[in-house]
Amino acid sequence: MLELKNISFTVTVSGEKKNILENINLLLPDSMFAVITGPNGSGKSTLAKIIAGIESPTEGSILFNGKDITKMSIAERAKEGIGFAFQQPVRFKGITIKDLIELAAGKKLNTEEACAYLSEVGLCAAEYVTREMDSSLSGGELKRIEIAMLLARNVQLSIFDEPEAGIDLWSFQNLTGVFEKMKQKKGTVIIISHQERILNIADTIIVVTSGKITAQGQKNDILPALLKDIDTCKFFK
Repeated sequence: MLELKNISFTVTVSGEKKNILENINLLLPDSMFAVITGPNGSGKSTLAKIIAGIESPTEGSILFNGKDITKMSIAERAKEGIGFAFQQPVRFKGITIKDLIELAAGKKLNTEEACAYLSEVGLCAAEYVTREMDSSLSGGELKRIEIAMLLARNVQLSIFDEPEAGIDLWSFQNLTGVFEKMKQKKGTVIIISHQERILNIADTIIVVTSGKITAQGQKNDILPALLKDIDTCKFFK
């Protein structure tokens, strides 16, 4: 279970303090598929980075499975079972995909074992397992490989920051299919997104506006009003 208590995040710009997040309270039970959405600049990605440990809150505390992880680094949180996928996955020239899957799993894997994780995300394992993580891979391929790494780590909480960014429609459709499969497995998933197709598979939708949670609830309660007013941004006011 993930619990955020009175989380605030403030930065200083040109000598003036600016509130990016203000008094965020959130409780997500286990095996929840949650989508955090809202207008650009609302603080969604900052919230994801604070949960992952990339940023530290100015105020408040974070509990994961009842343990206070507020001051833990991203590496320490990873050991607790939290995984974070970046908008733009990192390329590693000279390192094969199999190498990275093994690194995520924390042990040596034979080709068949490594291929099993790639098959989970819809990649033809025989074609990918020995390839390098370099510029020959598309954005969609990189993101699916990153998800395969999270699966290999067997994380309890997976966080995705706008996974649709920078990929084509075909890759996005495949990626959505992967998320639908992840929903059927145990573990909590948090996705930062404004894409309707991802919102449609959420158990719960959390709307962040101007650094505050302005709406939260089940998809059937939140999504209709969100889609109705999204063109005029009424829902975010």
